[in-house]
Amino acid sequence: MLRMKLPTILVGVAVSVLWVAAPAQAEDITVTIDNFAFTPQNVTVKPGTKVTWINHDDIPHSVASGTQGLRSKALDTDQSFSFTFTTPGTFKYFCGLHPHMTGSIVVEGTTGSAAPQ
Repeated sequence: MLRMKLPTILVGVAVSVLWVAAPAQAEDITVTIDNFAFTPQNVTVKPGTKVTWINHDDIPHSVASGTQGLRSKALDTDQSFSFTFTTPGTFKYFCGLHPHMTGSIVVEGTTGSAAPQ
């Protein structure tokens, strides 16, 4: 009876070790633009996370930053812009058409580079 259970126990241990050792996965995040505001305004993400801004306002907005190449075209209602963050750090951004609208993305981690999509 123990011989029959041993393979099952070994498989269970192997799966547990693989699950614990697996790196944390980045997830996709959505930031909405509505009523002249980014929501959520401040986001913390893991490297490799794709952030998508969607304009739900009835006037154009954009996403811009002075660094890292983060810049969208003007987004009309329901248009979106995505950017994948892979470099750790704090990335402050604003609406290029309405600079009082601001937000930030904090990327946790230690290696990589930023890449627009």
